[in-house]
Amino acid sequence: MVMSLTHLATLRALDRLGTMVSVAQALGYTPGAVSQQISALETAVGAPLVARAGRNVILTDAGRVLALHADRILVAEQDALEALRSVNEELSAPFVLGVFGSTAAALLPAVMAEAQRRYPRLELTSRELSVDVVVDAVRRGTVDAAIGLDYPIAPMPRSGDAEITMLRRESFGLAMSRDFSRTVDAEAVHLRELADWAFVIPPGHTPFGAAVRAVCRQSGFEPNVHHEIMDSAVTLALVARGLGVAFVTDTMIALNPAAPIVRLRIADDFSREIVLVRPVASVARRTVRAVTAVVRAVVNDDLQGAIGSP
Repeated sequence: MVMSLTHLATLRALDRLGTMVSVAQALGYTPGAVSQQISALETAVGAPLVARAGRNVILTDAGRVLALHADRILVAEQDALEALRSVNEELSAPFVLGVFGSTAAALLPAVMAEAQRRYPRLELTSRELSVDVVVDAVRRGTVDAAIGLDYPIAPMPRSGDAEITMLRRESFGLAMSRDFSRTVDAEAVHLRELADWAFVIPPGHTPFGAAVRAVCRQSGFEPNVHHEIMDSAVTLALVARGLGVAFVTDTMIALNPAAPIVRLRIADDFSREIVLVRPVASVARRTVRAVTAVVRAVVNDDLQGAIGSP
């Protein structure tokens, strides 16, 4: 019996994810099928690759060595397939781009249109992700790359095998109702002045919610949360009714331009970054470079044109 690419892909996934159940979920197998793949690979190489550790398994030294080579082999296989598809110099390969809710509305249509214009035979598809699982989805290979949000005050998790590239930085302002804005006699406010204000913010387990709470605590107070809401449109609707204030960026307002709200500038530095997450090992792939260029162009041109210069 010889090693197969399927066997190696299963071992690589086990090295990255740690459990048979996680591998099964990521690759669409049953845990039993994952175990059979590993057993077949052990038979092929003539060495134990996993060992029991309580109810879980860990890679043996032989397993770790083979997993490292498996990653190189599978990347080489991907490069070879892409080179074959591109032998006529026209980019033609499948590519799955991960997006989150507001990105899908603000960027995805423009990204798809620009990709179609530049590379008519590129098989670009999209998959919506929760912002907090973007890096994990890229690491698992669920998507080839993903657009995400990174908050400097509460950064997204880093991984040695995933590269995070900033596309655009956005500063937060404060959205409030028109009636409430008439009571604020200033063009900008410091965060420390907002300790007694009522807020509409996402739950603390979300990246945005964690960032809001972190910046408030850094300014010396715990935000007075009247409404915990994840949806931007609902948030701005509540703000427009005078039920609280909310942190917003130009992109968030552009998605809900009809909301009757006023934006007040924040004097402190509170920002987020629109980023592209992609596997480090895949950066040399033509499709990855091409989609990166398309997304960067859309963020720099289409999005900036729609909402104005930062």
